[in-house]
Amino acid sequence: MLSLSLPREEFAAYVARQMNHFFPDGRDADPGDTLYRKALDLALDRTFHCFRPVSLPAYNRDGATHLSHLHSDQYSAFLWFLSNSFLRVYDDNLFAQKAFYLNKALNGIVCMYDAQMPDIFLVLHGTGAMLGKAAYQDFFIFCQGVTVGASHGVYPVLGRGVSLLPGATVVGTCNVGDGVTFGANTLTNSIDIPPCSVR
Repeated sequence: MLSLSLPREEFAAYVARQMNHFFPDGRDADPGDTLYRKALDLALDRTFHCFRPVSLPAYNRDGATHLSHLHSDQYSAFLWFLSNSFLRVYDDNLFAQKAFYLNKALNGIVCMYDAQMPDIFLVLHGTGAMLGKAAYQDFFIFCQGVTVGASHGVYPVLGRGVSLLPGATVVGTCNVGDGVTFGANTLTNSIDIPPCSVR
């Protein structure tokens, strides 16, 4: 089960208040709206699935998986799932844009609501991360200041269990094998990386 730091109704209202405060354009998120709740519940289900394998005690302890609105790494992952869930549920991308922008404003993470993030990933102090529309696989880990981007319109393809340490950059036609770790401040541009490597 997913244990929230606020009761679910209060959590839904908290997120809506944040969005409405940051973006007071008169098109408010309403925690009582059916579509809003559908998107929020979907995002929470996806967050639970994402966090369940994480062994860190802030994520899993006492038989429960935790999400705190005051744990910025957890909340930034949730906000990405929320932005993408808004995109899935609504006919337009208004709230998807707002959740994306909220994540950028609060956490400094740039990851578009229509990016193909995996079902399971981990944010470790993700401030300043820029995650482009690459192909990601489960157990992706990223830290602060990383960049995954395109070169000449082509994005990397990352294998399962890839980790980007602080300041790492991966751009262009890179086919990255499973279990690769990119060290701090490394630059990888349009080369293939074999599985289980340290770059």
